[in-house]
Amino acid sequence: MTKPCILIGAPVQDGAGRLGCDMGPSAYRAAGLREVLLDLDIEVYDRGNVALAPLRPIVHPNAAVRLLAEYDAWTRVLSQVAFETGGEGFPIFLGGDHSLSAGTISGMARRAAHEGRPLFVLWLDAHPDFHTLETTTSGNLHGTPMAYVTGQPGFMPFLPALHATTEPEHVCMIGIRSVDPAERTALRAAGVTVHDMRAVDEEGLAPLLRAFLDRVAAVHGVLHVSLDVDFLDPGIAPGVGTTVPGGATFRETHLAMEMLHDSGLVRSLDLVELNPFLDERGRTALLMVDLAASLMGRRIFDRPTRSF
Repeated sequence: MTKPCILIGAPVQDGAGRLGCDMGPSAYRAAGLREVLLDLDIEVYDRGNVALAPLRPIVHPNAAVRLLAEYDAWTRVLSQVAFETGGEGFPIFLGGDHSLSAGTISGMARRAAHEGRPLFVLWLDAHPDFHTLETTTSGNLHGTPMAYVTGQPGFMPFLPALHATTEPEHVCMIGIRSVDPAERTALRAAGVTVHDMRAVDEEGLAPLLRAFLDRVAAVHGVLHVSLDVDFLDPGIAPGVGTTVPGGATFRETHLAMEMLHDSGLVRSLDLVELNPFLDERGRTALLMVDLAASLMGRRIFDRPTRSF
């Protein structure tokens, strides 16, 4: 890497249904993320944790929606931080629940537009998080960020107006295996590329990802990667509050990270939904740090032997 890597803690837990994700940034630091990147001869700056912006009084007619003012505040501050750091280096956002991506992706979309390039998003998750404020029945707002950043209706004036919209056809979701009916309908209408785990099983992860990377490269796009812990099978990554059986394997996920590094297209990364309170002696945090290292260039021969 020629640009420095910038670590940004996003201790967001207001979008999730249970407490604990706010401890995620500390867990990544304790698991040695900075040290791993330094070992790869990458210049690293840790900017600490982002502080919540002032709250606005917001009331939504959907009574299920909870903590909307906090969601709005996190989105505002993280969008600005993403825009700024995206121009300085390679930001890695340490979450925090997946609602933080409303801010990180909208900020990176603004950065890409500022550079005159399209933003693409690789969404590695068990869930598409494509609910709107009207369609969510749980009220857990970590289920809405992708609908927001792709400009789906119903978010205004409750969340910040988007400086730049991420085109739905520029989004590729891999590993999906838990989709609500409203999301299924909206995804089809929007034209998002969705590869569920059956597609991964039948076709293999590499061809699916390679086809998407070819699309990004063909138009000189900027790629943001959002990696949710529950993309992984809970047998190897238990530290998440939304476990869904049948996730990606250790080797499949490392392959994805290695391919992403080889592509040279990735400009920013979310590491989200780590809940250290549910982890087993840091097992999930260590694995996520290992995956980030693969994305940043660590090869198989460079990986230390470790018993998980």
